[in-house]
Amino acid sequence: MLQTLKRWIGGAKAAGTDARALQAWARERGHHVKRVPADDGVVVEGVMHGTSWRLEWGSPQRAYLLERELRLRMDLGLPQHVQMMVISRALAEELEQAAYALFTQDMQTRIDSGMPEEMRWLAMFPKLPLAGMKTVRSRFTAVASPAAPAAAWLAPEVIAQLDAAGRTWLADDEPMVLMTLRGRLYLRIESLQPDGAMLDGALALYEAAARSALAASEGAVGQTQWPTTQSTAWQSHLPSSFSPDSTDEHPR
Repeated sequence: MLQTLKRWIGGAKAAGTDARALQAWARERGHHVKRVPADDGVVVEGVMHGTSWRLEWGSPQRAYLLERELRLRMDLGLPQHVQMMVISRALAEELEQAAYALFTQDMQTRIDSGMPEEMRWLAMFPKLPLAGMKTVRSRFTAVASPAAPAAAWLAPEVIAQLDAAGRTWLADDEPMVLMTLRGRLYLRIESLQPDGAMLDGALALYEAAARSALAASEGAVGQTQWPTTQSTAWQSHLPSSFSPDSTDEHPR
């Protein structure tokens, strides 16, 4: 808990690492790759059935992540009021302890002005039951507001992917956050050096969560036809008008 509090107050600097493996992995799958020289990061972009997705690997944007962060985001057009999150249990407990420490140290201004959604949601929203596999219940925590769409979001295919993550590519103490925010779906993972198995697993989880989020959101069913296989879903289909300059923004 003390380390999380220190990171939250003081931040952390990312160490330089080798991006070649990630670049090779992305190019093998036909995705568009762009380097971010400022922090030796990488941006991978593609279009999935008319919806753009973006994978970023670089300096952490959350104080609870150290060294390097792998993040995925896609604008699904979800209802703005739907706020759902699945977070690794160890990280949830650490953030809850850090938030309590900030409160008890009379740092409410810092909490109100700078606390990320992850910490606020853990304090504000009710926890949801994670039915099914013991691995999932022991490794992850889910919170949401409102609860009804979130219960539908945690469909069997999402639970199965969470179980696969806990058994294979996500280490016991590795922070992970999967959440919907302002109509988008985000996945954040602390990853100093992502490998192919981890990237494939993260994309499979993200695909399942995106498809289920659309189905769970009011009026979303039938608006977007999602494929049923990972290879089809995550194959890049960049339109001919795609301009590399459109990726010049720094990863967010």
